[in-house]
Amino acid sequence: MLALIPMLVSNAMDGIRDEFGTEGGGWVTMAFVLVGAATAPLVGTLADLHGKRRLMLICLALSTFGALLSAAAVGIGMLIVGRGLSGLLVPCLFLSYSLIRDVFPPRTIALAVSVVTTMIGLAAIVAPFLTEWLLNAGGFRAVFWFSAVVLGVLVCAVALTTPESPVRLPARVRGVGSIILGAGLAFGLIGISRGAAHGWTTVSTLAFLATGAALIIAWSATATATGDGLIHLRIWRRRPVVLTATAAGLGYAVAGLYTILLPMLTMIPAMLGLGYGFGVDAKGATAFHAPLGLMTVVGGLLVGLLVGRFDVEPRLTAVAGLATITLGCVLSAPYHHSETVLMSWAGLVGLGIGLTYASTPNLLIAALPPQLQASGAALTGVFQSVVPAIVPIIVFAELNGSYAAEFPPAITAMLNGQVLYTDTGITVGFLIAAAVAFLGVLAVLFLPRTGERIDIDAILADGRQPAELT
Repeated sequence: MLALIPMLVSNAMDGIRDEFGTEGGGWVTMAFVLVGAATAPLVGTLADLHGKRRLMLICLALSTFGALLSAAAVGIGMLIVGRGLSGLLVPCLFLSYSLIRDVFPPRTIALAVSVVTTMIGLAAIVAPFLTEWLLNAGGFRAVFWFSAVVLGVLVCAVALTTPESPVRLPARVRGVGSIILGAGLAFGLIGISRGAAHGWTTVSTLAFLATGAALIIAWSATATATGDGLIHLRIWRRRPVVLTATAAGLGYAVAGLYTILLPMLTMIPAMLGLGYGFGVDAKGATAFHAPLGLMTVVGGLLVGLLVGRFDVEPRLTAVAGLATITLGCVLSAPYHHSETVLMSWAGLVGLGIGLTYASTPNLLIAALPPQLQASGAALTGVFQSVVPAIVPIIVFAELNGSYAAEFPPAITAMLNGQVLYTDTGITVGFLIAAAVAFLGVLAVLFLPRTGERIDIDAILADGRQPAELT
């Protein structure tokens, strides 16, 4: 649902604009990302303190209410609030594999977290067909009613089947610091989104970026000055956690960028003379997404088997995954003019995505003690939300500035303002994606070879127990 809902909403945006107008339409998408990124640190800490199942149920219930609010929205403001509440679904990803770590039999953990993190590859295959059915049945509101029903079923399913984690962190949280951190992340993301739409040197963009940076710096300085446990900062400064979060964020960013470039490439009519494009519709584009989604699942299951049954280090599977993504993007750059060949490269990228997605929670499980699983995973969740939001903005700013295709006025009018890119621009987009994936490879290569599990006693042993988190 975390992967499917944004796709459904994106496909339903035309109906949303027709109902409420274009003003505020961008916030329908951004609200989901902002709330997910801004609340992840606090949700992760509260989960370690009060129980991962409890926080997961709260987040799922609020996400369900957000979907209901969106379905019944009478104005764009109400819709944006509902989408923001739905963003609490984002922390559920890391809460799920943190909870698996605590309650599943040890021999099943690696495979279970691999299944959880890579079944999202199937969303790309299902989304176009499901969207068409829902929109035909009840317009854009049907998307939100569907989300509310499924999320409500998931609340009941988790409540009835999943035991609470017995693991607790002996600490208490100071909410003000977490609110400051969340606000800093939110202001930063708003600044980035405004920079893409209104320019990077406008007063409003600079104000949001500066405010976000100031809040994050203030949080860090305040946390350091208190000297009260500082579990957030101590975890975030540990090399295994920071590098895992960085690699995961870069991997998710490339996956998002590739899934934007792929339909854009395939749905362009060849008659426009850009040198690429197959002129397929949304359903036809699914044929190109299918190998990517299916191979994502294959890659994830492969990690589960290798790590869970053959004790292969997740560091090695992560390197293999990001290297495979890099290779797939490099090959897609010059060789994207044949349908069969492009599907092959999409499958290769999908395999790398599956390996990377499934390796991430296994890396965190290896590096963190049970008491810090959710807190550490929250950092990864922030990177997985923020970095994929930033990278496409940077890439398309470059493409818009240097590789926008020019057409005669008649064709420009037919495109209704849509910007298309030259074949060189598409090549550059894939090469940037390859470069981002390669940075992820480098991040994983700097991880300790034998693992470096963080010692919870060393973190808490500062003469103040229970520790106070900032």
